[in-house]
Parts: sequence; C-alpha cells; structure tokens
Amino acid sequence: MKFSLGPVLYFWPKAQMLQFYREAAASDIDIVYLGETVCSKRRELKFDDYIAIAHMLREAGKQVCLSSMTLYEAPGELRELRKYVDNGEFLVEANDVGAISMLQQQGLPFVAGAAINCYNQHTLRRLISMGLTRWVMPVEISGQWLSEVLNQSIIADIRDCFSTEVFSFGHLPLAWSGRCFTARSENRSKDQCELCCINYPQGREVKSQDGSSVFVLNGIQTQSGQRYNLVNQLSTMQGYVDIVRLSPQQQDTFYWLTKFKANINGTAPQPLPATDSNGYWLNLAGMATG
Repeated sequence: MKFSLGPVLYFWPKAQMLQFYREAAASDIDIVYLGETVCSKRRELKFDDYIAIAHMLREAGKQVCLSSMTLYEAPGELRELRKYVDNGEFLVEANDVGAISMLQQQGLPFVAGAAINCYNQHTLRRLISMGLTRWVMPVEISGQWLSEVLNQSIIADIRDCFSTEVFSFGHLPLAWSGRCFTARSENRSKDQCELCCINYPQGREVKSQDGSSVFVLNGIQTQSGQRYNLVNQLSTMQGYVDIVRLSPQQQDTFYWLTKFKANINGTAPQPLPATDSNGYWLNLAGMATG
C-alpha cells in the first residue's frame, strides 16, 4: 500500500505552497499530485512553477502526477490543459472528461480523478480501454461497493492493468458549480471576486441553525463540513486498495501521514477528533462515524 498527497484544494500564497512541497519532499509520502483543480483565477503558482516543483519532488524520490481542473469554462483554460497533456514527463490526473478525451487523443495513460462519474464496472472497463492506469474512486461510495466492482468478472481479469486509489483524509470535494460560493458569501460577483478565497486557507465553514458544520465553501467547490478520516480502516483495504490519498490541510498533514503509516495493519488505531467522520466508507450516512 502506498500513500499519496492530493493536489492542494485551497488557495494558498505562493510562499506557503513552496514550503508545503519542501516538507512533502522530506516526508515519507510516495506520490504527490500537483496542479490547480478548482479555479483558474488562482494563479499564485503557474504551470512552470508546478513543473519546477515536480522536478524537485522527483529528485527526492517521489512519483509526481499533474492534476487537471475539474470544471472547464473558457478557451484559455483548455489551452492551459494542453500544457499539462503535453508536459512529456509526468502522468496526468484527469478530473474532467474533456481532459480524458485530450489524453486519449495523444495515446497517453491517465489517472481518473474522483470527480469522474465512474460508478460501475462497465464505466471502469471503458475508461481502462481509453488509457486509465489508476482510478480514484468517487468519494461518496463505500468500501463494500468498491470490492464488489473490482470482483466483477470484466474487471477481475484485467485487475493488474490499473491501480485503485481512495480519498482517505480531508474535507470531501462533493460538488462544483459555475458560480463561486466564496465570492457570493462576501456579496461579490464571480468576475469581481478579488481572489477572496485566499482569505480562507481552509475554506469557509457553513453551519446549520443548530451550529453543526454542514459544508465548507471553497470557491466553486462545495466540500463536506466534517473532515473525512479513514485512518482506522486501512486494514480493511488490504488486497484491493493500492493507494491511500491524503488531501493537504493547512495544518498537521504530515502528522496524520505518520499516523496512517503506523496503522496500516490496524495495530495502532487512532481516536478520531469529533470533527472527523468515516461514514461513506462504512456504507453509513456521510456525516456518521462508525
């Protein structure tokens, strides 16, 4: 079992991003995903910056993957995607079917991100035929469901052709929209947002009337209010999950990486903070903890 760092989902200043990836290079992480996946207006780091970071991480022994945007809305964004597809060095995680199409046209292998709607063995088989070599399953489905899909005959006979990755730590990216929720929360329009996302390095929390955390607003992305944490489910993943993904947090990402690695076999279980949940993996309500 390997461990990966997903792309940073929030809008952090360039200095903070560079420091985070220096820490990643010195850590025990196996795979690192790089790229802006939420909003093309977030330009603290540009394509050339990500490539420079990728080279640094590769020299530190990490496998690097470039992540595409999740929702493309303008020709300029497609031109930026072309740079990722044509990078010539690193595998690309496609988070939009348009990215899959572009990669397939070039005959390139790809990672299908969790935002790709792949909910059954037929879709998975189709994606494999198009070049998929790694599949990040949708975040809201269970471990039991994943096992059943992988054991279907049309998948089991090609199981060695791809690896499976599970989003296991962080606020779950649940939905995307053409509207910017963070800008709207400050009574700004999307076009005049003034990049206000940078003021919310962990997103902007949305609470219910009784004070419970329901969602986190992150630009055009809506995340779960509770942090997803499968640190105590790793032993149940043995045999069919190849990669465990941790989504970068403003604090304690590498602390939790250590806790995850220590509990691969279930010998060092961790008490979950009250703000964490694991319901989806256990086939429970998403906000539940089993």
